[in-house]
Amino acid sequence: MDYLVEILLLMLGAVLVENYIFSKFLGICPFLGVSEKPDTALGMGFAVVFVMTLSSAATWAVYHLILVPFGLEYLETIAFILIIASLVQLIEMFLRKFVPALYGALGIYLPLITTNCAVLGSALLNIQNGYNFIESLAYGFASAVGFTLAIVIFAGVRVRISFAEPPKSFRGTPIALIAAGLIAMAFSGFSGMSF
Repeated sequence: MDYLVEILLLMLGAVLVENYIFSKFLGICPFLGVSEKPDTALGMGFAVVFVMTLSSAATWAVYHLILVPFGLEYLETIAFILIIASLVQLIEMFLRKFVPALYGALGIYLPLITTNCAVLGSALLNIQNGYNFIESLAYGFASAVGFTLAIVIFAGVRVRISFAEPPKSFRGTPIALIAAGLIAMAFSGFSGMSF
């Protein structure tokens, strides 16, 4: 029972306290690029959840079953990038065939999941923090859920901003960055929580 509570606290911390967008500032490119519409942001979030969860499992297995036994730990970043790129290719083929509207809406940002530092950061942090397989899977999933939460909230704020009339010098990207900063400040309130 205690182990389950530890896992749940790890996941809650990954979603709120250590949110990749608002606390670690990882994954900013898709955060700003795909957050104009909530449905597109949600689609991107689901893709990141899928890739980050599977890559957490796959990278943990490759690291502990291949790299460590053969003394190849120094190749972890290259190996992790190859695993993530393969998973993104699978998602891209799936979306192109079965959800072409979402594939078109995500555009260039879908292949950019390969180089999304949040996905690679999750894989590297799993190893750096010494998580076991279950903890790695839980942390990867929860980090991706936190990413999705951040991008969907921001997309909702951007929709509301589109109906506002900010001063001319704040229109477009400046007001979006100000809104992102305010949301990040709100999320920083969770940093006082200790797990």
